[in-house]
Amino acid sequence: MRDLPGLVQPLLALCRQAGQAICDHYHAPGADEYQAKGDESPLTRADIESHHILVDGLAAMTPELPVLSEESSEADKARRSDWPVFWLVDPLDGTREFLARTGEFTINIALVDDHAPVLGVIYLPLAGEAYVGIPGQFARKYVAPDWHAVELAARPLEDGNAMTILASRRHRGPRLQSSLDWLEQEWGDLERDNSGSALKFCQLAAGEGDFYPRYSPCCEWDTAAGQALLEAAGGALLGLDGEPLRYNQRDTLLSPHFLAIADPGHAIWQQLLAREAD
Repeated sequence: MRDLPGLVQPLLALCRQAGQAICDHYHAPGADEYQAKGDESPLTRADIESHHILVDGLAAMTPELPVLSEESSEADKARRSDWPVFWLVDPLDGTREFLARTGEFTINIALVDDHAPVLGVIYLPLAGEAYVGIPGQFARKYVAPDWHAVELAARPLEDGNAMTILASRRHRGPRLQSSLDWLEQEWGDLERDNSGSALKFCQLAAGEGDFYPRYSPCCEWDTAAGQALLEAAGGALLGLDGEPLRYNQRDTLLSPHFLAIADPGHAIWQQLLAREAD
């Protein structure tokens, strides 16, 4: 059995190295320059440098494991179906936030084993903070430079309190609004907190939110690390079928629509899932 906690310190060091490269680009002239990829999403020099640092570092750390990054070649992406265990990486999640200078971007690293994320790291380069989750073992925030650790736990949803909704800054739409209207009718007061990238998973794991619904496109490297973190903190990341998201099972790398929940045992989520199934 792999020593997952033993991977944490090397991963923190690797994230710090890639994060420093991202920050150097963020603070440099020309940080807003990019090229458009085939799907019209932006690609910056920071994405590319972080990708190379992470892929090379993970290969050195665990040479027996393949690495799939958002910026991997199409050939690597085509070979992934043969990988039972692999690293799944987003070297710069929130490139649009990077370009917009909001500071809301992360590095996401997940170890996927038998289609499930068993370790997740979300690193915030500007803050020097890493959110790490190993389901069944621990969820922690590590703070540079000495990597002081703080235990994390998602919070219970308490009747009578406002529900904090964590939503994407850039992705809205009628389906999201319909769910929020239903929640407001069934629950009562909602407080909305918008942010970019995988920060919403960190907020849920840290007890700073209750619900993050996503009805717009994203990819498996956007969610895997966050799922491991959230599950380790006591929450859940569910598809609209009510099942935890699974990885590397389909031809596409797009993630299905999902509900990220801090307190999955509360009855309101089963009601919402039943509504989604109608």
